[in-house]
Amino acid sequence: MTTTGFDGFAPIEKLGIGQRLGMVVSDSLTIAKRNVTKIKRVPDVLIFSTASPVMFVLLFAYVFGSAIEIPGMSGGYREFLMAGIFAQTVVFGATFTGAGLAEDMQKGIIDRFRSLPMAPSAVLFGRTLSDVVINVVSLVVMSLTGLLVGWRIHSSVLDAVLAYVLLLLFAYAVSWIMAVVGLLVRAPEVFNNASFMVIFPLTFLANTFVPLQGLPTPLRVFAEWNPVSALTQATRDLFGNTDPLMPVPSAWPLQHPEVATLLWIVVILVIFVPLAQLQYKKAVSR
Repeated sequence: MTTTGFDGFAPIEKLGIGQRLGMVVSDSLTIAKRNVTKIKRVPDVLIFSTASPVMFVLLFAYVFGSAIEIPGMSGGYREFLMAGIFAQTVVFGATFTGAGLAEDMQKGIIDRFRSLPMAPSAVLFGRTLSDVVINVVSLVVMSLTGLLVGWRIHSSVLDAVLAYVLLLLFAYAVSWIMAVVGLLVRAPEVFNNASFMVIFPLTFLANTFVPLQGLPTPLRVFAEWNPVSALTQATRDLFGNTDPLMPVPSAWPLQHPEVATLLWIVVILVIFVPLAQLQYKKAVSR
């Protein structure tokens, strides 16, 4: 895709910076549109991606919520719960990037992209951008479900918007991790198993569903520095789902969760965007 062979198309290396950037943006939007159109043609993906978080909300709110008490939380477990469900959902939503890339590799579609006069990075940027759409839909459905079970936003409109933006930015960053995994594995089924083995401990060994005070010390320290915990705490703060009577976190990421989450996002992008690009160049269809 970076060599000649198409009449009228210059190699991307010979284009100016502005032309390169324009090509990347245009091609990325085209790939993103292709992936969104694919979702419309296979609505099962969207249905099950939104049904899963609804199931988690109802399960935890009505089954586990009756048995879990949050010290100092006057709003009850459901207000504590929703931030954790939001964080878990966007992390799981990021797996569509890796699964989609693994499927495209298996079907040989990546090789077809290589033969087109397009920016090499457009496939990955388009893939990750399109999955933001799935997360937006999931967040809307989850918010409505949360309101039905008694969750409320007690902060300002600006704070609530910042909470949603932070969730989407974190999901976008995680999608680049999933892109690397999706390009490394040999089949979509392998990706599903590999990603869940990582995501389940990260989302459950955190402050998503229960306070951290009762965990054994090694697990508590891990959970305090877990990026999902920082995201959950930031979301809780921005939605106003905290209480002054709740125990004050001792770890720095939970005392400054918004800053910690932004730092995690930057670190993940700095590391995994180049890795994904490198792996894309080396990957071959199976």
